[in-house]
Amino acid sequence: MKSRLVRIGNSRGIRLPKVLIEEAGLSDEVEVRVREGAVVITPATRPRAGWAEAARRARQRGHDRLRDEPTPTRFDDEEWRWK
Repeated sequence: MKSRLVRIGNSRGIRLPKVLIEEAGLSDEVEVRVREGAVVITPATRPRAGWAEAARRARQRGHDRLRDEPTPTRFDDEEWRWK
């Protein structure tokens, strides 16, 4: 599909048909970058997206344990007080 760049203030933009937006899974926020001379538009990713599900799976598999035994520190021995 060919399209034309349109002037938007001091910038230029392109209108994307609704069908392309839906097919690409885009929403209001996207990431734009240049890769090998092409402008690539992808859905914006949220930091830590999927972490809750990954933690749940780790718990189910028993992979949520500490690797090493805790090492007490001077703070634990001398300064820590339960109230």
